[in-house]
Amino acid sequence: MAEAPYLVREPIDSAALAAGVSTPADGAVATFVGVVRDSHDGRKVLWLEYEAHEEMARKQVAALIDEARRRWPVGAIVIQHRLGRLEIGEVSVAIAVAAPHRAAALEACRWLIDTLKAEVPIFKKEAYGDGQSWVEEST
Repeated sequence: MAEAPYLVREPIDSAALAAGVSTPADGAVATFVGVVRDSHDGRKVLWLEYEAHEEMARKQVAALIDEARRRWPVGAIVIQHRLGRLEIGEVSVAIAVAAPHRAAALEACRWLIDTLKAEVPIFKKEAYGDGQSWVEEST
C-alpha cells in the first residue's frame, strides 16, 4: 500500500485504510475511527471545522508513527485526519495499526489517537445554533 496522506480534505474511507495495512504476517488490525457527533457539553453541534498547522502536523504525525513502531512490534500504520468543514456523522480521523498480535495493535492504536489529539497542531471549531467556538480536544 502506498503511504496515505496524513491530512486530507476529502472524506476518509476508514475501511479501505484498515484493509490496506494488513499482511499475511498480521494476526490483528486495530482501528480507531472518530466521527463528528451532534452534541458537545450539552450543546447541539451543527458542524465542525478542522484547521491545522499543516507542515508541523505532518512532521508530528510521522514522528508518532515512528515512535509507535519503536514502542510496539507492529507492522503498517496509517493515520488520516480531515481538515475543513465536516458534517455530523462524517469521519474526522482514522487510524489503522497492523501487528502479529492484538495487544500490540490495540495498545499502539490507543496511544496514537491519544497522543495525536494531545500534541499535534490540529484545531477544531464547533458550530452551534447560536454561534461558533474553537474547542480543546477531550477524551
